[in-house]
Amino acid sequence: MKNFNKKINFHSDIPKITWMQFLALCLMFVSCSPQSAYQDYVSDVYQTSQAGDNLKLISSDVAKTTSTKVKKVSLELLPKEEFQKYYGFGASFTESSAWNLATIPVDLRKNVLTKLFSPTEGAGFTLTRTHINSSDYSNNHYTYIEVGDEDLSTFSIHEDMKGFTGDENDQVRGIELVETSYDLIPMILEASSIPGANFKIIASAWSPPSWMKTGETAEMTNGTLLPKYYGLWATYLSKYVSAYKEKGITLWGLTPQNEPLHYHDAAWDSNGFTPEQGRDFLRDHLGPQLVNDGHLNLTNLDAGLHVLLYDHNKSTMIDYVTPTYQDPEASKYAWGTAFHWYTNSKLKENNWYAEEVDKLQKTWPKKGMIHSESSIDIDADDPIGQYWRTSTDYAGTFVPFETYAYDIITDLNHGTQGYVEWCSILSNEGKPNPYNNFNSAPVLINPVTDEVIYTPLYYLLSHFSKFIRPDAHRIGLKGKEVKGLIYTAAKNTDGSIAVVVYNNNEEAYDLSIALETKIYTTQIAPRAIQTIHIQSK
Repeated sequence: MKNFNKKINFHSDIPKITWMQFLALCLMFVSCSPQSAYQDYVSDVYQTSQAGDNLKLISSDVAKTTSTKVKKVSLELLPKEEFQKYYGFGASFTESSAWNLATIPVDLRKNVLTKLFSPTEGAGFTLTRTHINSSDYSNNHYTYIEVGDEDLSTFSIHEDMKGFTGDENDQVRGIELVETSYDLIPMILEASSIPGANFKIIASAWSPPSWMKTGETAEMTNGTLLPKYYGLWATYLSKYVSAYKEKGITLWGLTPQNEPLHYHDAAWDSNGFTPEQGRDFLRDHLGPQLVNDGHLNLTNLDAGLHVLLYDHNKSTMIDYVTPTYQDPEASKYAWGTAFHWYTNSKLKENNWYAEEVDKLQKTWPKKGMIHSESSIDIDADDPIGQYWRTSTDYAGTFVPFETYAYDIITDLNHGTQGYVEWCSILSNEGKPNPYNNFNSAPVLINPVTDEVIYTPLYYLLSHFSKFIRPDAHRIGLKGKEVKGLIYTAAKNTDGSIAVVVYNNNEEAYDLSIALETKIYTTQIAPRAIQTIHIQSK
């Protein structure tokens, strides 16, 4: 029988270990503890502000110490909480943009395109748009066929590549062109040749030829496509996709009609399509035509040409897309919905239509969503300052920079997968536009002096396009709600993370961003947007 009362001599019965062995044992336990995947990540902070910062690198993984009077905001990144995939951010190719580039020296033109499309030397725009036939930002009305050609034997996209004469309209007359052969297609091809450029293009139709329509108020303006020409127009659009591909331009997306609710009150190229007409045109004509021509892949709508419905104001988009999405034979051709932001001055009072965007995503979760157009009128006397002060449109007032920042971030936080501004380049007066509807743009060119202006919109869009790359996913980002502060976050395929924060207040904030065991700190200035780019060393 064992003697359980035996005394144990701890000093003699337990093997002795040295302090070095003890330390090694401790280190072994530490090394076995879980390590953060982001342990070696560092951050760079870029800021654009009313005070004059333009995508300025304000810190590189250096925490700022500030007065205790500065309010502090803590955010927590949740990288395992993934939401929608992103397709890109950018602005559009228009004939007016190409004309402006034709007025400046070739080296300067290449520099402008580099600043727009290079991911290292510029904004790295990745999602763009262009027009089928003429648009409001063309020098005049045009189509790709001759009047009355019902077999499309004269179809040619020569209009998009023939160049400029300098005599297209009064706004361009008398201005010297450096390269008269430049045009829309040459612009797209040159942009695609920029080192690192990687962008998708959505093509949108403004109006069929006038002879295919009824009820017009002027050439290619208002009215609607005659039903007897639905098949012909579908073939026309498919031929356009094919013709662009033959020129080396593979289109990513197609919207059958820009702003289809404009059938009676537009001042430029337009065509009305009711929700039911749009459904029938896609289901019975355009969808089958695109499939027959090999553009549309019904087994994987993300693999071929992406057909996007609507392409008009997001306030009424749900009513428009419902008839198509509720019809399986029409819905099967539609990848998703494209929408615009107008009217600018009504966005804030309607919470940027977040409820409508959210409802669209939740009602049809398998359909994509792209913001396809936004723009503001230009103040030619103050093209930079106008972004930071109150502006007007036909319905009220708004502050452009605030409106863009809130609109983009709100759209993203409610499921939108890309954001496209209208014209990428216009003149310093918002020209040419034959309808005297002069917009601002990310880049403004003085076609007489060759001065190039990069507006605050250029830098604002860069905060997204440069750091949230294609195929990134929105990830969770939580924090206490602070009035005047809005933010979003995305994780790229290379593991890097972009946090975009906009501060609309008149005071600075100290930001603390937690990523698992790491804390990143920065201070955001008043009236400023920041991108905190977190990446591996």
